[in-house]
Amino acid sequence: MGYAAVTVAAIVANAGIAVADLAKAEFVLASSAEVGVPRTWIPWLAVLKAAGAAGLLLGLLGVRLIGVAAAVGLVLFFVGAVGAHVRKRVFHNIAFSVGYLGLAVAALAAALI
Repeated sequence: MGYAAVTVAAIVANAGIAVADLAKAEFVLASSAEVGVPRTWIPWLAVLKAAGAAGLLLGLLGVRLIGVAAAVGLVLFFVGAVGAHVRKRVFHNIAFSVGYLGLAVAALAAALI
């Protein structure tokens, strides 16, 4: 039950932010610019987040190895996002990246249990 709840939360969060990325939401563009991510990267980063969400869903549906791989990928992705914030000293909105990282870590931990 806990595995499902954590994984569903991670799926919804990552799918949602992928949609916001693809829609070029103002908060996405502003945050990305602050940490030095070129606008041309945003659609590719959205694809990675969406792939992570899809992989987590497959894991939830029984393809455990894909779910674990997706969770690992999302953990690495959001470690990079947090690192970008720290490198540029942009701390006012780092909580979002840390939150996504926490969800990815929780989904990974749950998948490994």
